[in-house]
Order: sequence, then structure tokens, then C-alpha cells
Amino acid sequence: MNMIQMMQQAQKMQKKLKETQDELAQTEVNGMSAGGAVEVTFNGQGKFKSIKLKPQALNPDNPESVDKDALEMLEDLIIEAMTNATDKANAQMEAKMKAITGGINIPGLF
Repeated sequence: MNMIQMMQQAQKMQKKLKETQDELAQTEVNGMSAGGAVEVTFNGQGKFKSIKLKPQALNPDNPESVDKDALEMLEDLIIEAMTNATDKANAQMEAKMKAITGGINIPGLF
């Protein structure tokens, strides 16, 4: 295989990798616990998208007593905390990968 063929193959792989990353970004995966009282959604890249809490998650004996506004605020706070933690983890990963690669951007790694 000559250098031109290798470059063409690398370009094809890079294009396919980008298409796959875009597809994964659009994919949503849901997880539930407590019989559906807690539901979280991530995209196919593992990025946190949403959380839904039903009143019975906070007060299974009397779900009607749970303040809906407080429940929504708790969902928002959890989303904010998880997004913040994810951003920090990604920044650390990027810094470590750049140290390993010498700052060279290798598509698909970060």
C-alpha cells in the first residue's frame, strides 16, 4: 500500500468516525430505578441529558405531598451537578491525552 492509499484510507476512517460520533450524539439511552420513580437520560456518547423524578421517589408513602416546584428544582440541581462533574472529567481527560500525544490532535480520542 502506497502513501496516497494510506492517506485516502485514513480520510475514510476519519469521516466514518465523525459520522459515528454524530450519530451517537443524537442517540438517547434511558435508565430507570425504583420502578420508574427515577429516570435518567444520556446520549450515546455518555453525556448526561436529563433526569426525571416522580413524587414517590421522595415520599413513597405520600407522593401527593411532594411540592412539584421543589421536585423540578431538585431535578435542575442534579442536572447542573452532573454536567459540572462531566465537564471537569472531560477536561482532565483532555489534559492527560494532550500530555501523552504532545498536543497533537488525534481525531476520536478527545
